Amino acid sequence: MKNYKITIQYDGAPFFGWQIQAKGKTVQGEISRALETLLKHDVNLTGAGRTDSGVHALGQVANFKTEAEIEPYRFLHSLNSLLPFSIRIWDISEVPEDFNSRFDAVSRSYLYFISKRPTPFNYQHVWAYHYDLDVRKLNEITTPLKGKHDFASFTKLAKDRDNYDCNISALKWNKTKEQVVLYIEADRFLHGMVRAITGTAILIHQEGGRAEQMLAILEARDRKAAAMSAPANGLFLYKVRYPEGE
Repeated sequence: MKNYKITIQYDGAPFFGWQIQAKGKTVQGEISRALETLLKHDVNLTGAGRTDSGVHALGQVANFKTEAEIEPYRFLHSLNSLLPFSIRIWDISEVPEDFNSRFDAVSRSYLYFISKRPTPFNYQHVWAYHYDLDVRKLNEITTPLKGKHDFASFTKLAKDRDNYDCNISALKWNKTKEQVVLYIEADRFLHGMVRAITGTAILIHQEGGRAEQMLAILEARDRKAAAMSAPANGLFLYKVRYPEGE
């Protein structure tokens, strides 16, 4: 049995997220159907991250197994020909049979884009926020989130979750001419966590708050404490990192 790793880019606007579900088209569903058409057998496609409805990806990673012989270059082009152009397979390579795109990942990073002046070309991929933002203040406000913490305040509670601990290794706000961009990297992310962090930071900034307010929300371990969540359309899964050699 051969195991293949694929790197994927997609525009999440037309889809109900990554994971297959009954209520509509998903990225995982579209790719799985295309793979099954080419390989002539059922495929179990495992993704590194379950992006929500409307969230995009620049570097989603997934893997699947097959006994079929694949010539990667030709297979990549054949696979893309069966997919809507809102999904592109960027790379395909054979990996060890025990490789798992979800459980072998050591970190994931996201980008969140905010624009004061959206254009006809990017309005589906930014949060249209029509107020000035000071990235120095945003970096100060979000400083308490760096490192390992319980992030229960920034996700929906789930009965089957053992803990809400995540280790944020990088969190940085930057400003370009037209956009404010958040870069955030962690060992794992909880459902809705990046959007909740983004929205909460913007709300604190808007109200003239400081880092102490964010720390209080973090320590509350209560989703009601972080009431604001940023829209899905500004969020991109940027990169999934693996141990060297994978």
